Amino acid sequence: MKITIIGRGNVGGALQRVLSAKGHDVDVLGSDGGDAAAADAVILAVPGGAVEDALRTVSGVEGKVLIDATNPLQGRPDGVESLSALAKSIASGPTAKAFNTNFATLFEQAAEQGERPTMPICGDDEAVRVAEQLARECGYDPVVVGGLEHARALEDYVGGVMIPLVMERGPFFYRFDWPER
Repeated sequence: MKITIIGRGNVGGALQRVLSAKGHDVDVLGSDGGDAAAADAVILAVPGGAVEDALRTVSGVEGKVLIDATNPLQGRPDGVESLSALAKSIASGPTAKAFNTNFATLFEQAAEQGERPTMPICGDDEAVRVAEQLARECGYDPVVVGGLEHARALEDYVGGVMIPLVMERGPFFYRFDWPER
């Protein structure tokens, strides 16, 4: 798959390394923008406050499968339901929220875990299918939590649960597991 990652930071860099190692053709764009027209999927991996600028400086994102890995650690713009909804309003394509509730510093270790760590995903069906595939290839067990209307809950989960835990104990893997029926 041809993937364009928008963002060269911790999340974008880790995803570039893992997905390239899995055989994907990965192009990474930074704040100087670029072109994503040849991509099958675009991963948005920028700070939450940079979503609009990042998507507006990259051509060829319109209508593409978009996977939003952002979090609103400094808040959301007024009137925005979620960063994923904002991203979708600009890119106008199927959008999923994924890779935002897992720690980039551990992406390269996920496949080595005895049990696959969980990666919650939500969004539009086409984008969710791509996000699930990429999550599995990265060593995660994707768990779909619904449509894009759940993106805000995943974003809030990071600030309300994940960040306090990592500040106390450091980055961690987690797994959702259900009892046998």
